[in-house]
Amino acid sequence: MLTVAGLTTCQRRPSGLAQVAATGVLRVATVSAVDTYYKGPERERGYEYDLVRAFADTLGARLEIITVADRDSVLAAVARGRAQLGVGVAVNEARRRRVRFTPIYDVTPLAVVYKRYEQRPERLADLSGRLTLAGDTAIGDWLRRRFPDLAFTRAARTDIEGVMAGVATGELQATIAPVNLVAMNQRYHPSLRVAFELAERERRLAWALSYHDARRGADGLYDRAIAFLQNAKNRGHLARLDERYFGHASRLGFVGGAEFARQVEARLARWRPYFKQAARRYGIDWRLLAAIGYQESRWDPAARSPTDVRGMMMLTESTAARMAVDNRRNPQQSIDGGTRYLLQLMDRLPASIKRPDRMWYALAAYNIGLGHVLDARRLLIGAGRDPDIWVNLVDALPDLDRARYADLLRYGPANGEAAMAYVSNIRAYFDILRWMSDRRVTEPTFAVAPAHGLNRPDPLPNGPALSSPVF
Repeated sequence: MLTVAGLTTCQRRPSGLAQVAATGVLRVATVSAVDTYYKGPERERGYEYDLVRAFADTLGARLEIITVADRDSVLAAVARGRAQLGVGVAVNEARRRRVRFTPIYDVTPLAVVYKRYEQRPERLADLSGRLTLAGDTAIGDWLRRRFPDLAFTRAARTDIEGVMAGVATGELQATIAPVNLVAMNQRYHPSLRVAFELAERERRLAWALSYHDARRGADGLYDRAIAFLQNAKNRGHLARLDERYFGHASRLGFVGGAEFARQVEARLARWRPYFKQAARRYGIDWRLLAAIGYQESRWDPAARSPTDVRGMMMLTESTAARMAVDNRRNPQQSIDGGTRYLLQLMDRLPASIKRPDRMWYALAAYNIGLGHVLDARRLLIGAGRDPDIWVNLVDALPDLDRARYADLLRYGPANGEAAMAYVSNIRAYFDILRWMSDRRVTEPTFAVAPAHGLNRPDPLPNGPALSSPVF
């Protein structure tokens, strides 16, 4: 007898689609990681989470996320019927024998990562005896086949972010990771460097389903998943998710990230109570307010621009008057007034703009003015594009300063490129502050699996698994 989430059968397990129809729930297995699923300050988030939540909506089902220890456990949950779907898993031939994958919907280059000032590897052969892979990566089998003399180890019970943290601290020498995750982690660990990208291998993501339905000729859920992913690609949903979670990752760079981390230590502690006070009063994450304050003034309450914009949140004289701020150099007043101004901008935006894009629109308006943001929306409408999606607005903002569009602008020209950089930097600073305040482990330790091609154990000590940052 087999029991699956309250459904009991004798030998014949209901198809995945039948289970969803009977329970009203789509059960999805994944790992908790920055590129898959995590619990944010307001709601659950993540590239894969947003994608699969939209899929559940098309099925008329409630989404239930089952978090497991690693990617192999995702496959096991699907194969055994604990989940109808597994996400955040890269495809390789060994995994194809365990589960049925949809067509690949995301391809990301892989890069060799090492620490600044260490010897830079020029080719994979240079990594023999120096390379450590995450415990659940899909590339290990390929490396064994393609480079049988390459000696590497696996950091058991440690994900790729944990391994990159080990490289950053010097505890490990090198690893291989998707380039988008490298860019994100360079903000937290500025010492990380990319040696080279792999020419022969990429990370290829697909959704995993059980072969059970295929054997019974009931492929309903599999077919629905394929159709959904194709539609998501055709309608730009995948591109929007890429921008939402990774689009701002590389703009800040490791130099800016290093300076920001230094300023967090040097200045933020003094002003944190004021950011938290405003956050509690107005229901907004204090770390976002702090990110705005850093972008505006580098947390300097005496900051002043040549155009007489002043204070921690760099308010103009007219904005300060509207927000009843009588002393722009008073940090508490500046933070409170800047917060209220940001929320006022959000309220004045068209209701059709949804979160989180609504916040990015408001930040752009904070920088260049609401009228210019509305002008950019009108350019998108004129071009037949959705004006309520941030990734589209990013394309339109540079046109605010181009002569050929001057006659279409109600509020005149504006530096849209600067607004793009402004929003991207704040998003990056916000991510760093969330990571710094929510991380549960500061010094990673590693449980290293037996090395491929090595006859001795790795000298690193065993220890507890490093949890992914959750923010």
